[in-house]
Amino acid sequence: MEKWSLMTIAVLLALTVRWAVSLGSYSGAGKPPMYGDYEAQRHWQEITYNLPIRQWYFNTSDNNLLYWGLDYPPLTAYHSFVCAYIAKLINPDWVALHTSRGYESQPHKLFMRTTVFVADLLVYIPAVILYCFSLKETSAKKKASTCALCILLYPGLILIDHGHFQYPLSLGLALWAVLCLSHDWDLLGSMAFCLALNYKQMELYHSLPFFCYLLGKCFKKGLKGKGLVLLAKLAGTVLVSFAACWLPFGTDVEQIMQVLRRLFPIDRGLFEACMFSSPTHCPDKVANIWCSLSVLIKIKNVISPRTQLKLSFAVTFLSLLPACIKLTVQPSLRGFKFALVSCALSFFLFSFQVHEKSILLVSLPVCLIINEIPFMATWFLLVSTFSLLPLLLKDELLLPYAVTAPAFLAVCLASFSILEKTSAEDLQLKAFSLKGYMSWFKSFPRIVRSLFLLSLSLMGVLSVLSAALPPPQRLPDLFPLAVAVVSCLHFLLFLVYFNIVILWDSKNRGQKKIS
Repeated sequence: MEKWSLMTIAVLLALTVRWAVSLGSYSGAGKPPMYGDYEAQRHWQEITYNLPIRQWYFNTSDNNLLYWGLDYPPLTAYHSFVCAYIAKLINPDWVALHTSRGYESQPHKLFMRTTVFVADLLVYIPAVILYCFSLKETSAKKKASTCALCILLYPGLILIDHGHFQYPLSLGLALWAVLCLSHDWDLLGSMAFCLALNYKQMELYHSLPFFCYLLGKCFKKGLKGKGLVLLAKLAGTVLVSFAACWLPFGTDVEQIMQVLRRLFPIDRGLFEACMFSSPTHCPDKVANIWCSLSVLIKIKNVISPRTQLKLSFAVTFLSLLPACIKLTVQPSLRGFKFALVSCALSFFLFSFQVHEKSILLVSLPVCLIINEIPFMATWFLLVSTFSLLPLLLKDELLLPYAVTAPAFLAVCLASFSILEKTSAEDLQLKAFSLKGYMSWFKSFPRIVRSLFLLSLSLMGVLSVLSAALPPPQRLPDLFPLAVAVVSCLHFLLFLVYFNIVILWDSKNRGQKKIS
C-alpha cells in the first residue's frame, strides 16, 4: 500500500502542476489571422467532423490547406474526429464549418484543456507509472515514485502540452512500446510504436532504435529458427497495424500520395518553423545545427532545397549509424534506451524541417534513463526546456517556465542528489577513461559540477535578458538566436557524450542474454 500511496501523491502533484499551467495562455491566443497550435487542433476537429474523409488532406473550397491544413498521419485525424464529436454534443458552434474559425471562449478553452488532461490520464501517465515500477534498478519502491515524479514534472512536456497546447499521445504510445519491449512483449511493442508513428510522423526519430533492437533480437535467436519466426510475426504486426490505420485511405492511391505529401512537404526547405513567417524574419529559432550555422552562412540562399534534403539526410544518417550498428550487433534493453536518446538527438540536430518542439522526442527517452544517469539526464532536460524559451515567451508562458524549471531542478536534487553523482563511474564513463590520466579524472567530478553551474548561470542570464530587455532594432532575433545557439552547443556535447556511453558500454555484458 505504501508504494501506491507515494505514487498517488506523485501523480496528484504532477496533475496539480498541469492544471495550474493550463490556466494560463495558449499558442496564438487572440492573435489572428493564423492564431496558433490551439486553433490548429480546433480546426482539425472542424474539418474531420464536417467533411468526408476523402477531403481531409485535399485543398478544397471547404478546406483551405494554407489555414492549418492537416499535416499529421491518420491517427491524429481520427483523434480530432472523436474530440469533435464530443464538442458537437456540448456546443455545435465550436466545430461549425467556416464560422468557427478562430473560436475562443472560456468554456471552449476548458473543453480543449480537458481533452489534453484525458489523453495524459489515459495514455501517458499510466505508461510512466508502470515503467517506473518495472525498473530493475529501483531497489525500493520509493525510488520508483521519485523517478515517476521527476518524469511527470519534466517542465518541457508540461509547458508544451498544457501551456502551448499539444497532445501527449504519440509520446505516450512510444512509451508504451518501450514498456512492452522491456517485458519481451515484442509484438505488442511493435503495434504500440506503429500507432505512435501513425499519430505523428516525427516518431521516425525513434524508429531506427526500435528496428535495430528487434532485428538484433531476431539475429540472436537465429534467422533459421526462432529468429525467423519472430521476424515474420513482427513484419505481420507492422503491416496489420499500418493497414488498420490507413484503411479508409487505402482504396485510392492518390489519397495515399496526398497524405504523404502533406506529411513530408520537402519543398519547404530545411527551416520548417518559418513556413508561416515573412521571408525576412523568422521568430522560431530552432536549436539545431542548421539554424545555428545560418548565423554564419545563409544556407537557404546558397543551397537548393533538394541539396539541403540530401545534405541533412547524409549528416543525420552518419551521426546515428554507430549507435544503430552497436544496437543491432549487441541488442540489449539498456542499449536500446540509450540509442533512442542518441538517434532522436541526431535527428533533431541534423534532419530536415525540425520544429523546436521536436526536442521533446529526445527528452522522453532521456526521462527513461534518469534513474541511471540522473545528473546528465537532469542537465539535458533543463537545457531542452530552455531551448523552448522563445516559443514560451511568444505564448506568454514566462511565469510557468520560471516556476516549473527551478522546481524540477529542486525535485531532482532532492530525489537523486545529482551533484554527488558526477564521477566518471556515475556518468558511466569509467570504461572510456585512460589509466594514464587518473590524476585528471580525480578532479573530473569537480570540473563537471563547475560546467553544470556555469551552464545553469548562462541559461538563467539569457532567460532574464530575453524576458526583460527589448532586442536592438537592428538585431530583432538576437535573444532567440542566442538561446538557439547556446542550446545547440549543449546538444552537440550531449550527443558526443551519449555516443561514448553507447560505444564504450560495459554494463550490457551483465544483462540477461537474449535467447
